[in-house]
Amino acid sequence: MKLQKIISKLQKLHPKEIDLSLNRVKNLCKKLGNPQNDLSCISVIGTNGKFSTIQALFSILKQANIKCNIYTSPHVQKINERFIFNNMQISDNQLFKLLEEVESINNGEEITYFEILTAAFFYKAVNFKKNISIIESGLFHRFDATNILKKNLTSIITAIGMDHLDWLPKNERTIDKIIYEKTSKLLNSNIVISEQKNKNIINKIKKNLRNNSSKKIFFNESFSYNLTKNEYFYYEDKFGGLKLPMPNLKGEFQISNIASAIATVRNLNNINVSNANIKMGISKIKLVARLQEIYSGKLKNLVKKNRLYIDGSHNPLGAEVLSKFLEKIKSNKHLIIGMMLNKNHEEYISHFKNKVKSITTIDIPNQVNSIKGDDLKKKIKIIKKVNYKKTIESALKSLDLNDNDIIIITGSLYLAGEILNRN
Repeated sequence: MKLQKIISKLQKLHPKEIDLSLNRVKNLCKKLGNPQNDLSCISVIGTNGKFSTIQALFSILKQANIKCNIYTSPHVQKINERFIFNNMQISDNQLFKLLEEVESINNGEEITYFEILTAAFFYKAVNFKKNISIIESGLFHRFDATNILKKNLTSIITAIGMDHLDWLPKNERTIDKIIYEKTSKLLNSNIVISEQKNKNIINKIKKNLRNNSSKKIFFNESFSYNLTKNEYFYYEDKFGGLKLPMPNLKGEFQISNIASAIATVRNLNNINVSNANIKMGISKIKLVARLQEIYSGKLKNLVKKNRLYIDGSHNPLGAEVLSKFLEKIKSNKHLIIGMMLNKNHEEYISHFKNKVKSITTIDIPNQVNSIKGDDLKKKIKIIKKVNYKKTIESALKSLDLNDNDIIIITGSLYLAGEILNRN
């Protein structure tokens, strides 16, 4: 209860959810003693794959007995997920005390919710400044609250695509603008560039980085991977090749994120990570709501004979990745979809044409900025069998399932959180 009260208070410190500027977070961090300047950070920037890359990094570094602080957003089930210190998720009471102290130091100054959370992370992380702090950049990075570091160990650019366009001027809603916002203000250190959708995006990234003096580590130039038909994949860079077991994650696309994590740790100076650490680390990655199979619980009990997945993909690039996973499954696929209002609904759903047997749209509970399920249904023209059900329970009960059919609940991380809590 105390934690929820302080969260509600922080959410009222600015009239906007997002206000792209660095002045407010810089001012607060100055009051806090500029803790961000004393951290050893890895910054993770991009559209898709950030969370998976972070979790792969975390798992590998833990195997090497290197402790981490981690800042991510948004959370899926509870806000504590955003704050990892010394390898441990913060407790409710610790988070309450942290936010209360930072709010007091802020002294009522106007600041967005994300900005004050970011400042709070820096303030707490400095207590563990010998750790590596892995920081996920939100939105477009250039004016993101996390982009106030003066130095870092590495920047990782994950897959870049079209998302959050409503925060850009209408005449600037292009991939060029997104790449510029995400890459033009990266620090001079190492920059690891993950596998991208096409060469056009890679060339645009290179153009934006041409005046950055960092060591640039591009996928397919400085590191690569190859899949095999066996339970292994091969990773290779200038340090040599690794024969690695397939990770404990669904979807071949995750290999790309893992390869970026491996490239990062192998290019860190004065960090001792062995090949054995890498092999063990990728077998213990923990992901929530990223092609996560649900094996038990109240919702699973409604479809006992069928496999049930939750996936938080919510933009066209994420839908494309999910559709490639579905292509490899020979049984019938049924999608249950709920989305936020500001997403590109038609393009997201277009990737599932001829790949799913049915789509059921639902409302996302407790999200005022989501699109109503019946309105989403009206936008779906390319799938013949489309239904609307108000709740996830009624959607699951309504499916016409054969024994080998699978169900994927997707379209939003907010929906994924609600589903996991209900389950």
